[in-house]
Amino acid sequence: MLGFATIHGVIVALAVAVLWAGASAAFFEPFNVSYDHRAIIIGGKRRMLISAGIHYPRATPDMWPGLIAKSKEGGADVIQTYVFWNGHEPIRGQYNFEGRYDIVKFAKLIGSQGLYLHLRIGPYVCAEWNFGGFPVWLRDIPGIVFRTKNKPFEPIGILDYLMVLYFSITGLTLHSSGAFGDPHDLFGSNVLRFVDFLMYTLDFFNITFVKDEMQKFVKKIVDMMKQENLFSWQGGPIILLQIENEYGNIEGQYGQGGKEYVKWAADMALSLDAGVPWVMCRQSDAPETIIDSCNAFYCDGFRPNSYRKPALWTEDWNGWYASWGGRVPHRPVEDNAFAVARFFQRGGSFHNYYMFFGGTNFGRTAGGPLQTTSYDYDAPVDEYGLLAQPKWGHLKDLHAAIKLCEPALVAVDDAPQYVKLGSMQEAHIYSSGFVDTRKSLPQNVSICSAFLANIDERKTVTVQIFGGSYSLPPWSVSILPDCKHVVFNTAKVATQTSIKTVESASPSFSNTTGTGDIILYDKDTYISKTWMTFHEPIGAWGDNSFTYQGILEHLNVTKDISDYLWYSTRINITDEDITFWEEKGIYPLLTIDKTRDVVRIFVNGHLSASQVGKWVPVKEPIHLVQGSNDLVLLSETVGLQNYGAFLEKDGAGFRGQIKVSGLKNGDIDLSDALWTYQVGLKGELAKLYTPENQESADWIDVQPDSIPSSFTWYKTTFDAPEGDDPIALDLGSMGKGQAWVNGHGIGRYWTLVAPKNGCRDYCDYRGAYHENKCTTNCGLPTQSWYHVPREWLQASNNLLVIFEETGGNPWKISLRVHSTLTICARVWETDYPPLSTWSHPDFVNRKNLIDEIAPEMHLRCDEGHVISAITFASYGTPSGSCRKFSQGKCHAASSLSVVTEACQGRNNCTVTVSNRTFGDPCRRTTKALAVEATCTSITRYQNVS
Repeated sequence: MLGFATIHGVIVALAVAVLWAGASAAFFEPFNVSYDHRAIIIGGKRRMLISAGIHYPRATPDMWPGLIAKSKEGGADVIQTYVFWNGHEPIRGQYNFEGRYDIVKFAKLIGSQGLYLHLRIGPYVCAEWNFGGFPVWLRDIPGIVFRTKNKPFEPIGILDYLMVLYFSITGLTLHSSGAFGDPHDLFGSNVLRFVDFLMYTLDFFNITFVKDEMQKFVKKIVDMMKQENLFSWQGGPIILLQIENEYGNIEGQYGQGGKEYVKWAADMALSLDAGVPWVMCRQSDAPETIIDSCNAFYCDGFRPNSYRKPALWTEDWNGWYASWGGRVPHRPVEDNAFAVARFFQRGGSFHNYYMFFGGTNFGRTAGGPLQTTSYDYDAPVDEYGLLAQPKWGHLKDLHAAIKLCEPALVAVDDAPQYVKLGSMQEAHIYSSGFVDTRKSLPQNVSICSAFLANIDERKTVTVQIFGGSYSLPPWSVSILPDCKHVVFNTAKVATQTSIKTVESASPSFSNTTGTGDIILYDKDTYISKTWMTFHEPIGAWGDNSFTYQGILEHLNVTKDISDYLWYSTRINITDEDITFWEEKGIYPLLTIDKTRDVVRIFVNGHLSASQVGKWVPVKEPIHLVQGSNDLVLLSETVGLQNYGAFLEKDGAGFRGQIKVSGLKNGDIDLSDALWTYQVGLKGELAKLYTPENQESADWIDVQPDSIPSSFTWYKTTFDAPEGDDPIALDLGSMGKGQAWVNGHGIGRYWTLVAPKNGCRDYCDYRGAYHENKCTTNCGLPTQSWYHVPREWLQASNNLLVIFEETGGNPWKISLRVHSTLTICARVWETDYPPLSTWSHPDFVNRKNLIDEIAPEMHLRCDEGHVISAITFASYGTPSGSCRKFSQGKCHAASSLSVVTEACQGRNNCTVTVSNRTFGDPCRRTTKALAVEATCTSITRYQNVS
């Protein structure tokens, strides 16, 4: 008879097994992934794949399911993400896979929604992420050079050192033969004892080669994915991996070592037996066993370095990042769609949007130098998780059009049939047989899809093909899934435009004061009427400060645990110097050869000057008094360098000489002076930003009439706004610093203002895009609003802590909700029928002809919102644009009532654009339906109605 302990053990084992089985249940029937020259092959079938870039740490776990769902609804087959080494191993050998870094949870959520995953392990990621994803401790390994054939502890060097140590311990001698003890005993007992000592020492002190650290991390990620059954052959979502990242851009700077490193990285990756293909992006010399891929604004001309590999576009830069003090870039969706369509037209097979959702650089994760906390990237899903229209909707239609062509795209084994249609017009035809393009499609061609391109930047051109005429707008591609009917043109946007609001968290305020894509509802309603403060000391403040003769490199001291490093010294000034300055009418100059990113100069406790830039010189007059003067330099990092060769050498702080010039008897060279060093802020060390450490400082009340001061901590509490709308913290009244809510780092803030010129009221999509072509925010702060995830809030008594460097005004900080207020659309009666028609049973069974189906207008508010009012509707010849529509001479009187009945009170609606719906207000005139509507939260709508 089994004892209780045995029975208990069996029950526990069974419970664990059941729980493990549930946790690692397959999301798919196991399938293999391979590739040929045409495409990625999934389960034995070629696929045309659309991928959506989402970086899991730039959102919170509560946001992940919605982001993945919006990507899937938008037509994505794959989610792509980097793996962030410094987030997962912030301290050597100590790993973090929790919260925003729970990559396993993220991968499982992707699988649960039926999508695939492209995991870009790197482990260098760039990504405008701090230090390019490298953990800072890596640069402290002696002799290290990143991303090359480099062993900072060369084997002979280690052996030399350990031999000497061994001899001193054992008293043995080294003979000229190089053996221990007896010169003839080359493999005797002494050598064996030394080998044991060597292995023990290497293991005990964790002495490894540089590339071992990279391999160890990559292997850990691959093994973790295997353990969780997340690879395709295990029924998981992972179909592709990536090793390294854009190394080809800098490889030449490493010489032969770079070439050898590429081969080593590829061999290392393949040795892990992940069972799916590996990719190297921007790596033209990638080995035959690794797929090289394209990263750029346009990749239609890209060809991999071997015929055996498919054309992959791992980064389509559908926007661009912003930097403090810079304009905010935007990429027109017409151009983005053009680039994607051209890629598939010319033989591409896998395309990824970088980014589909950009998100937020929470805490101190933003890269450098000077990259903003927002990583919105003008993505189809905005930083807060809301759809960015028309980008999301137009690209969704593009993806649907490409999917209609997929049977033909995968069927053609070699190059598509190419037809020159004009000087700058061309067609690529994918079909099951040769097509005489002068005639309509013959019966014996069972599959045929075509892409018609006009790459002229100015002219609309009509081309003749397939026995018909096709009008091609400039810089556009028309897609014909049956080589007859156009279902989509990249330049014709029929999806809605959404105007977002940043609105007071109180529902009672509604004054519109802003213009453009964001409307600011501005009333004198602020986050709190009570603030407390704590003043940060200047210079050395703690027992952990130390003194050193000379200038130390910033990161060697801080190890990036803080942005801040204080350098303090003293300068003695004689009365002769004072007299000399007074007679000459000058001040002495403090000169620093080079500094980055920010330096602040304090003389005798007062801020004297500040300088911003990457390795820029400083030359500032300073006011010194007779006798001893305290000189304090505060070096600040604003994100570590994330791109380029030799990142380990970039560093921070100061370079070259530091001196004071203009004294009567010559300059004072401070480069070798005695300096006191203090890492970080006193409030940081005390963790004043966490709820549990509020008693660590002597907080005092801030008086409403007090003068804003620099280097000051502020705190207050607030209640969470009602509802589910995303939340933004308006820090436009502040200067520069960091913010925390309930201990979570919202990120750095800075109200640096962009240049007043360089922005345009209208962005012409035509012609090649670059990051400076279409920008906004001229003359305004680069960023004023900061995302506060609702996941970090409780209903009331939320703690907001601000560290302010330059003297902002906390009284004007406000909490805003972010949502879509206005939606607009214009659809012509001659526009294309809805793409869903092609899969409708009546069309598939040929009960309806595509030419007989009218186009539709689709309107949609955010989740939890409804269309509360139709503010404009006209079927006829309306003019103007969103928020500026007006009726034309031709107008159907039923327009407003028809649209109101179809849409008001609903989250989304569809209106057929035809005379049958509205009547014909003007015959023999091409008509359009233009609509503007207001979205309101369901709660507010119900309360009002």
